[in-house]
Amino acid sequence: MGVFDKAKDLYKMQKEARKIKKKLANIHIEAEADGVVITINGEQTIIKTEIKDKSLLSDQPKLETALTTAFNKAIKKSQEIAAEEMKDIMGNLGLSG
Repeated sequence: MGVFDKAKDLYKMQKEARKIKKKLANIHIEAEADGVVITINGEQTIIKTEIKDKSLLSDQPKLETALTTAFNKAIKKSQEIAAEEMKDIMGNLGLSG
């Protein structure tokens, strides 16, 4: 494969990566833990934080634990979705996803 072909393939992969990045920005992921709901997008940007269980407002340690758990769940889900979206590009590079 010549240099021109490699550059062409790289450009194609960059274009696909930009398309996936845009798609991920529009995917909203919700995760709940003990009365706290976190919404993030596929790029792991926080969209919304909700405290549905108002009793948590007077129990700081429990609120902190619920927030941490909900954020971690949301991040894990977003990573799984991003990995799934990137499989095709990784395959085109000859890498396993």
